[in-house]
Amino acid sequence: MRFEEIWGPATVVATRDLGPRIREILIRPDQFSPAAYPVGSHIKVGVSIDGRPDVRSYSLIGEASPDGYRIAVRLAEDSRGGSRYMWSLEQGARLSIAAPASLFAVDWQRRDFCLVAGGIGITPLVGAAQALKRREAHFTLHYAVRSRRDAAYLDELESLLGDRLAVYAGDEGQRIDLTETFSRLLPQAVALFCGPMRMLEAAQSAWAACGRPMADFCYETFGSSGQFAAEPFRVRVKDTGAELVVPRDRSMLDVLCEAGHDMISDCKRGECGVCAVDVVDLDGRIDHRDVFFSDAQKRENRKICPCVSRAEGVVTIDTLLRPDAQRH
Repeated sequence: MRFEEIWGPATVVATRDLGPRIREILIRPDQFSPAAYPVGSHIKVGVSIDGRPDVRSYSLIGEASPDGYRIAVRLAEDSRGGSRYMWSLEQGARLSIAAPASLFAVDWQRRDFCLVAGGIGITPLVGAAQALKRREAHFTLHYAVRSRRDAAYLDELESLLGDRLAVYAGDEGQRIDLTETFSRLLPQAVALFCGPMRMLEAAQSAWAACGRPMADFCYETFGSSGQFAAEPFRVRVKDTGAELVVPRDRSMLDVLCEAGHDMISDCKRGECGVCAVDVVDLDGRIDHRDVFFSDAQKRENRKICPCVSRAEGVVTIDTLLRPDAQRH
């Protein structure tokens, strides 16, 4: 594990709708200490999907508060069930959650930052904006949304940031020009990004085109975002001959584990690469939804992260875990 996970019971204190498909949930652990947590932290939440236990990760909204942990959940059409479960929770519901952890590796000693959010990707950047303003850093938050009606925390951010906030509403014909935005930054600026996969790829390309070091581009993305809509597909396991159907609302990793195949994994967000397996044959195409492999590696289709990536057709994999080898 990359960090120790400490789990404990918690209660849903309150919920409120931030938009047509975005709901804020306030969660308070039984043993709660409102100590500061790293900027960009998330919590893992135990969920139940069709009666099966599972885990989902949600970014914490804002800096530490004595009220508890705030998260925001978008009710996703292509959800594997996590968002539907979270939306079913009412005040008083009991949960199991892990202590906050952060995957943002940011040099906070820098003085210049560029924050870019796409849709619900605003969630980890609210706290970043609060912290940067308090530290009197130089920064602007660029917030791309389908419409202002769908922009979570817009009023709060406008009040907090003033002209440091730039909003791009698609239904108003507005779109962020990432290359122009990055080209105007000072040489030592750091970018913090969170948004869907296609926007991430565009941001990475623009950052590189401006001649900026990728080490100064920090990001998170959505494990559910891909190049095409999730549909059922088949996965074959080399040597065993097993062929399994992966439903649209479940991951390949979950299906393989449930079928008794020994799999190793960690983040389940497509970020660490621990669960990656070899692709030995492909009849169709792969939708690489991870942020672990490079663009070149994804084009080669030699490996796949089964925790988030999907396929169309049939993909044959080799888990490299041999039952006979484990008996020795």
